[in-house]
Amino acid sequence: MAGTEAAGKIRLASTISKTYRKILLNPSYKYILLLLGAPVNLVVFLIYMVQSKKDAYSTLRTKIQAELLASDFRDKLLSDNKEQLLRKHTFFKQKVNEGKLRREAEALTDAQFREVVDERTRKEMQLSGRSRITFADTFASLIERPIFLAISLLPGLLMYILIFLYSNPYLKYIFERIIMSVFVIFGVSVLVFTILHLSPFNPAANILGETATKEQIAAFNQMHGLDQPYLTQLWNNIKGIATFDLGKSFAGNEEITASIARKFPITLTLTVISLILALLIAIPVGIISATKPNSFFDYTFMFIALLGLSIPSFWQGLIFILNFSIKLQWLPATFNPQNWLSIIMPVIVLGTGLTAAVARMTRSSTLEVIHEDYMMTARAKGLSKRQILRKHAVRNALIPIITVIGLQFGGMLGGSAVTEKVFNISGIGSYIVDKQFIPDIPAIMGGVVYTAITISLVNVIIDILYAFFDPRIRSKMKQY
Repeated sequence: MAGTEAAGKIRLASTISKTYRKILLNPSYKYILLLLGAPVNLVVFLIYMVQSKKDAYSTLRTKIQAELLASDFRDKLLSDNKEQLLRKHTFFKQKVNEGKLRREAEALTDAQFREVVDERTRKEMQLSGRSRITFADTFASLIERPIFLAISLLPGLLMYILIFLYSNPYLKYIFERIIMSVFVIFGVSVLVFTILHLSPFNPAANILGETATKEQIAAFNQMHGLDQPYLTQLWNNIKGIATFDLGKSFAGNEEITASIARKFPITLTLTVISLILALLIAIPVGIISATKPNSFFDYTFMFIALLGLSIPSFWQGLIFILNFSIKLQWLPATFNPQNWLSIIMPVIVLGTGLTAAVARMTRSSTLEVIHEDYMMTARAKGLSKRQILRKHAVRNALIPIITVIGLQFGGMLGGSAVTEKVFNISGIGSYIVDKQFIPDIPAIMGGVVYTAITISLVNVIIDILYAFFDPRIRSKMKQY
């Protein structure tokens, strides 16, 4: 038991030191690692500085430097440099200052002398088979001691978490995608606020009316912080988004976070149901069309898909209301959470474009995969058509389809405002549109940014699915 525990500690120390070396070679992570583990890295650096003065490289370098100085090599180098500089000044007819000339010659000589010493030291180290101690070597030697790991665990906790994430290619892949999403969300926040800040609309004048006095407008701006500098307002809004405390809206005196919390799930539910329904229809239709190209089914399905892409969603919604609500009276014209029938038309309208796009992409992707060489090899091995389609064709065809799903989901979630307005759905899309013309900056910021966060999370899931379906991505993940 003791031997197993000791072996486990050795493996842990080895993994930490190897990952530490790899991170130091990666410019994107190197400075993050040094910053997160600043207290630990400072101790390692001080020990490294002490050890580097006593290692074989430093000893050999000191010896070579002394030998060159004893052989008057530096004096000869200084004399040659002074002569060359003097010739240069004479050639260009420049006035020569003895003190300045000596300083230039000294600086040039010092640089050349260091280069010669370093070069000879490297050559002799290579010939003797010895290597110079590095910062990473010092860390590796220290981490092998359990006492150092125990002491450094708390001050270097963030650094060790980074090392743990970096050591696992899958976790590293997910971590990078999440960090990228954070930057995207921050960029969206800055961009949306800047556009609203530069908007010609005046919230105070729009809400208080044309009869409002200057004192009333000034009081309104002061109450909502609109009289503060741009950076102060930006920081307050970003901080409010991060802490889920956006305050009260300019109009209606409602709590913005509570309003978004009520409205956002409606839009998200509508979008997710539309997405699931679209995938259940589009993927089988696309595969059938690909397995029977240029057939009646293929032409029919692709014609319907083209119609789905061409029909504007607002017009489709109005036609549905006219026919299924007013004329036939089968379905409610407006959305009611208590009546499940009222969600049918909005789901169909919102999912039509996605169904058409995924069906067309599934067909083209499956057709491309079917004619690959490895599919012919699978047929030659005697696999049935269904096995080839299920195990090889569909799995490889899903890679570009996943891309389309991720992009279309963002478009559906962000573009749901039209469908919500047509069917009188009190979702986040219609909420943002209503607040836009004031403009109610905190409310718009909250709605847009929380929508962007959802889209970013979906794209992180899409990236993870890439790694699951595409072995090429998995192999790249393990390489870096």
